[in-house]
Amino acid sequence: MSDVVELKASVRERVGKGAARAVRREGLVPAVIYGDNKAPEPVSLGYNEVFKQLNTGLFLSTVYEIELNGKKTQVLARDCQLDPVKDIPLHVDFLRIGKGTKVSVSIPVHFINEEECPGLKQGGALNIVRHELELTCAPNAIPESIVIDLAEAEIGSSIHISAIELPEGVTSTITDRDFTIVTIASAGPTEQEEDEAAAAAEAEAAEAAEAEAAEGEEKSE
Repeated sequence: MSDVVELKASVRERVGKGAARAVRREGLVPAVIYGDNKAPEPVSLGYNEVFKQLNTGLFLSTVYEIELNGKKTQVLARDCQLDPVKDIPLHVDFLRIGKGTKVSVSIPVHFINEEECPGLKQGGALNIVRHELELTCAPNAIPESIVIDLAEAEIGSSIHISAIELPEGVTSTITDRDFTIVTIASAGPTEQEEDEAAAAAEAEAAEAAEAEAAEGEEKSE
């Protein structure tokens, strides 16, 4: 799991688009802390600190401890709005971590022993259906990555989520099917593999839309 990272914040007295623009002109990033059955707290953070964390590639799966007026609150970043042109942070939504909190996070998949994989040695192609896994766990148990060993994967074989030994306390957010993560295709992807990839992409898009809609009801500027 990733270490807890400390961030300092200050209270935002006003909210709204005009107030948020004023905060950005001061070199800060407007944000809101919500959840845990408490009122949302509008805050602002240093631009350089936020930008640095974004560049780690782990921004949405790192537990942060935000210090605000001497009080520290553990949070998880759930969304970061970026400028469509400059690609700089415009607003961040943080979820408070309360007792018993469970979160869904996207964790990257890493593959090892590709050089020993018999299927690849025989000319097969590595067909990655999912580069990330949507997992549910406690914030203090978020894995940095999920490693899949290809040392025994043959041509035509596929690895499903049921074959992966997840860390203790970590489960797949998707529970209604045994989805495919990777296959070793012969020359090109088979029709079944293409269908599985398309179905996985459609499912991910639908899940993302549902999650965004649900979080939108809880968040405020």
